[in-house]
Amino acid sequence: MTGMLTSCGKQFKDWSSTYRVLKKGVDIEKLFEVSQKAVLEDLKSDQMIVAHLDDTIFKKTGNKVYGTAWRRDPLGPPFHTNFIWGQRFLQISMALPDQENNCQSKAIPIDLHHCPTLKKLPKDADTAQQKTFKEEQRIAKLSKQGSLRIEALRNKLDLQGAKHRELVISVDGSYTNETVLKSLADRVTLIGRIRKDAKFYTLPDEQPAKGRKKVYGDRFLTPDQTRKSDDIPWQAVNAWSAGKTHEFNVKVIKNLRWRAAGKNHTLQLVVIRPLAYRLTKNSKLLYRQPAYLICTDNKMTVEKLLQAYLWRWEIEVNFRDEKTILGCGEAQVRNPESVKNIPAFITALYAFMLLATHRNHKKRHKAILPRPKWYPAKPEQRVTTSEIINLFRVHIWGNLVNSDFSGFMKNEHLNRNLKNETDPLTAAILYYRK
Repeated sequence: MTGMLTSCGKQFKDWSSTYRVLKKGVDIEKLFEVSQKAVLEDLKSDQMIVAHLDDTIFKKTGNKVYGTAWRRDPLGPPFHTNFIWGQRFLQISMALPDQENNCQSKAIPIDLHHCPTLKKLPKDADTAQQKTFKEEQRIAKLSKQGSLRIEALRNKLDLQGAKHRELVISVDGSYTNETVLKSLADRVTLIGRIRKDAKFYTLPDEQPAKGRKKVYGDRFLTPDQTRKSDDIPWQAVNAWSAGKTHEFNVKVIKNLRWRAAGKNHTLQLVVIRPLAYRLTKNSKLLYRQPAYLICTDNKMTVEKLLQAYLWRWEIEVNFRDEKTILGCGEAQVRNPESVKNIPAFITALYAFMLLATHRNHKKRHKAILPRPKWYPAKPEQRVTTSEIINLFRVHIWGNLVNSDFSGFMKNEHLNRNLKNETDPLTAAILYYRK
């Protein structure tokens, strides 16, 4: 917050009103609705509505900050569990493919929801308090919160004129579970990673003449057994990832049932063979890990399914930009409303910036500042967030700097009080750290 005030040249003015606005007076949901509506306007009628759901942790140091707790560090080594003190947020970003090639995509944040864990009840809590606590604890679980945010997104799309368009949402393995799948809203297709030893069943061939109808047929192979089986052929699929089109080898199995998904979802399983890569031109060939996906739409083509899930990497780019460049979670506030509103407010501004860059796609490479010689720009390469912010600085400074330097020796500025200084140029330059 102090950085934003300094960049605007308001460091010598009363700053308390800015904090009060973000404490009570800003409806963050309205800001995200603007971003969501803008994404729908930029999408063509033949393009899918693809969204990505994931959670992240903002590190904190204060023990009295609302919603903080010990969390598992996702960047810790696999052989040792590390813990960090921080807040947990749930974010949804919508995919906005490039208007020219429809392959490369940017993720536009449209929701950032605070998901704190509940504090334990005192030992002398009565039965009614324990019952209420268990219900609140069930709702506060991350998978349940994810299910509620997906349902809220579907309702917002209906209100914005996308009632007849399917919503495709991609998630990781932590949301591919019974809580999310069995409560999935109508007109929502989920694509998620699944563990390699999941137990699938085929559709029942025959139904008994009397009694309950069968929902599950015979046991099918696990995803890992499907990958190793020679009876199921591989097929080549092209998809955009990491700056170019790759050829993926996949296996597709349709008409499967999974008990965690229930009887209402007939799934298709996609097994992706690991890609080969080299660290250098002369190094040996290395391989990544295989991936196993399920999709609740049994009729979706494997090309669309794979591309929609590969776009999910963009939400990880969102998290990196929000934390390292924009400083989400660094505001030193304790009020419960400010704790959840300030990161969401910064994320909403980040979404506006990405939308402005996307809509100015014809000039974004021409107007960008030249890169250093050791970091050349490629025509098909996306513009980074740091380059966008630097371009904003150039526009602000260019309008503020006077091109006529004939009177730069005058000493009138020495007689003025710094509290009356309204020119943010000096403050913005001194605050610049990136």
